Amino acid sequence: MRMRQVWLGALLMLCALGGAQAQSELPGEIRLASEIWEAYTEADGTGLGWDVMRKVFEPAGVRLSIHSVPYTRSIGLVQRDEADAWVGSYRDEVEGQVFYPTHHYDRDQIVALSLKDKPVPTLDSLGKYRLVWVRGYGYEEYLPNVHDYREVQRRSGILGMLDLGHADFYIDARPEVDYVLSLTGKPHQYRATDLTQLPLYLGFADTPRGHALAELFDRRMAQLIASGELRPIFAHWRQPYPFD
Repeated sequence: MRMRQVWLGALLMLCALGGAQAQSELPGEIRLASEIWEAYTEADGTGLGWDVMRKVFEPAGVRLSIHSVPYTRSIGLVQRDEADAWVGSYRDEVEGQVFYPTHHYDRDQIVALSLKDKPVPTLDSLGKYRLVWVRGYGYEEYLPNVHDYREVQRRSGILGMLDLGHADFYIDARPEVDYVLSLTGKPHQYRATDLTQLPLYLGFADTPRGHALAELFDRRMAQLIASGELRPIFAHWRQPYPFD
């Protein structure tokens, strides 16, 4: 009996040491890469996205280290283990040297922008039209029956493409479509049509450090969703709450 108690005590001690070691191996910062999205992931650390990330990681002792880079470069940084995760990925958007957590942290409202004289598009009818979106977003993987599409480097020329008939619809998330419309003095010439919603994820580096941070992310997201603590952040930025 005494020998069994000794072994049990040793086992409990090893478990406690293992848990303490796992806790100590959690890095003190997470290197997050993101494109600059207005009022979402600004270079100065402000915006809804950064507020959500701070709420997730900082109470667990992990501070944010922000890298503002173009979207495709943010993915490359993670794949080269120069960042721990990038912001704004769709599920399974990228393969190779990355992996996805269980929880999403937001949703994108996907919109089709066109001249008003174009037919009102639906998910089923998109395949009949010429589409354009920014390189790297991969909407062909998430929108059905898409065949004729073109990828561009920058959003600044989108309205010109629509005006000249080089494309029928521009596909993007609602905030980016609103930004494009802000570049013209004649927004009334265009129509934005809601198509679908896509959950947004962090894409993590497929490394031990990345896995440890992803486990923390999933654990914290489960707690925050259950408690409703993220709701005031979305309310503050006047954005729909993505977990109802």
